[in-house]
Amino acid sequence: METSTENLLTTIDRASDFQFNGVKSTAADMKLRMETKNLTVKYGEVIGIKDVSLPIYDKRVTALIGPSGCGKTTYLRALNRMHDMTRIARVTGEVLLDNKNIYDEDVNPVIIRRKIGMVFQKPTPFPTMSIYDNVVAGLKLVGIRNKSILSEVCEKALKQAALFDEVKDRLNDAAVGLSGGQQQRLSIARALAVEPEVLLMDEPTSSLDPQATTRIEELIHTLKNDVTIVIITHNMQQAARVSDKTAFFYVGNIVEFGDTQTLFTNPKEKRTEEYITGRFG
Repeated sequence: METSTENLLTTIDRASDFQFNGVKSTAADMKLRMETKNLTVKYGEVIGIKDVSLPIYDKRVTALIGPSGCGKTTYLRALNRMHDMTRIARVTGEVLLDNKNIYDEDVNPVIIRRKIGMVFQKPTPFPTMSIYDNVVAGLKLVGIRNKSILSEVCEKALKQAALFDEVKDRLNDAAVGLSGGQQQRLSIARALAVEPEVLLMDEPTSSLDPQATTRIEELIHTLKNDVTIVIITHNMQQAARVSDKTAFFYVGNIVEFGDTQTLFTNPKEKRTEEYITGRFG
């Protein structure tokens, strides 16, 4: 019987065949889409993350791993200014999107959240809306009412989320009638409808069954052709399967960052090795 470590290495070997569509890439080949510099988030006197500097490469999947409470979600929420909604939260440092700090005074946070979408841990369909209205909700929010445009965008987003064929004949049905996995793909479709540059995913499969998890992972591989993805996961095998880069967070800091395959097979830091081999966390 394989140990958990051997099983993880097997997963990495299999996943490496799919990274970068089968083409090995170096940092020189990759374009920065986002970058954080000395990013610190405090809740009152409590430090969530401290001085986190991290590159996020264009049309790649970056996984954030680490034990619960280590700052992963705090970091992710800082990437699209969700901490603005928390009164006691204070953000310092820089979050650069295409070399522009999203926390500059002249930046509209509503526009930022359109460019940088979020998919949460649990599916978040609007319970009183139809499947169609869920997908186009963001467009209606910014004043788009043309039915032809909305229908076109709805179909495109559902196809991107690998959901259209399953729901095309019931777009007017309530979204809450979908299965959990379908609801999560609907949440992804809603985020994609406004054409984000970056998609943030906070443990998007943690509440799903294995079959639905596989569908979401397959979807991530497809989506990275068009959008940059940052994903939080507690599943080491999942990180190995879906990501190109991995950052290991611990107690509000980044311990190690690098190519996923390298980080899992030859980590530089002892704490990284201990975490990915299951000795703590």
